[in-house]
Amino acid sequence: MSEAGAATIRRAHAEHPVTAIQNEYSFWTRDPEAEVLPVCEELGIGFVHWSPLGMGYLTGKVRPSYQFAEGDIRKSLNFPRFTKEALEKNQWVVRLLKKVGNRHEATPGQVALAWLLAKKPFIVPIPGTRLIPHQLENLGAAQVKLSASEMNELETEFTAIGVFGDRAPENLKASHDIGTSLGTSSKGTVGKTPLSKTK
Repeated sequence: MSEAGAATIRRAHAEHPVTAIQNEYSFWTRDPEAEVLPVCEELGIGFVHWSPLGMGYLTGKVRPSYQFAEGDIRKSLNFPRFTKEALEKNQWVVRLLKKVGNRHEATPGQVALAWLLAKKPFIVPIPGTRLIPHQLENLGAAQVKLSASEMNELETEFTAIGVFGDRAPENLKASHDIGTSLGTSSKGTVGKTPLSKTK
């Protein structure tokens, strides 16, 4: 199931054991922490999240001067974090990942993935790429072992500053389930998916 909220996950799991949930989650997108990750942990469901590198931004390669290719959905679909203003204002996120990465001879992207791997054993990032060098870089994140103090440092600085821009355009978020985005909750609902007419 993808972009499912806690109520929908509970409904589905009651019908048949759910193996995994696939929602967006990364160092700069924390939406699942409110209700999706807790219900996955409670029910023993894996969380294989998409866009663990923030659609490439957390690698440090998408700078304010970045030239997007024709048809790149980050631009063509108007993702709020990929406006020129957002690309500039969120550079601090990459600088923070780079600062921690320098201690491990790791790239910002590797630190972003290592942070996810250190969170919980049921959380498994699935970074997508078309290039072998990028895949090899991603695999190298498994060798980056962040200390408890580094995890706390990352969390403290992230909380203090926050991210500029929403994770997705409003028209795209409208198709997501209740409880998958910050500011929404599926508590007390049956989720966005219609109830079966036989029940």
